[in-house]
Amino acid sequence: MSDAVPSLRDIPFTDANGAERTLAEFDGPVLVVNVASKCGLTPQYEQLEQLQRTYGDRGFTVLGFPCNQFMGQEPGSIEEILDYCAMTWGVSFPVNDKIKVNGPNAHPLYKALKKTPDHGGKAGRVAWNFEKFLVLPDGTVQRFRPPQKPDDPEIVAAIEKALS
Repeated sequence: MSDAVPSLRDIPFTDANGAERTLAEFDGPVLVVNVASKCGLTPQYEQLEQLQRTYGDRGFTVLGFPCNQFMGQEPGSIEEILDYCAMTWGVSFPVNDKIKVNGPNAHPLYKALKKTPDHGGKAGRVAWNFEKFLVLPDGTVQRFRPPQKPDDPEIVAAIEKALS
């Protein structure tokens, strides 16, 4: 039996239907985002969905992870969250089960993702809702802080480079 630490892409998480999944199931780049329905940044759902529609047929996937750790801005059940995302923003990308991203009970996927520094060299805690981690098939991660919109040229360029 091996004591090897699982790679980032092999860390299990639970989808909205209760099934266990991993990033390894996705062949292309994945944009992992902690999302919330009652946040000033919630309109980023629209841009996340546009990225999914633009690049999804080329193997790119947005993965939303609802999180209620920032001022209680994601209080609903997973069913309420899914309904809100579909009805308000037309979300077609996978929205997974609610998780914690910070603190001692942070999900293992986020414990691993938070080791990645942003473009300013700062790693550690997720700052707020809609922090974005672009995970490439080789396990390389790029981190984008919440104010940086999903359609920011830097994020779009990173996705396009990963798909080329």
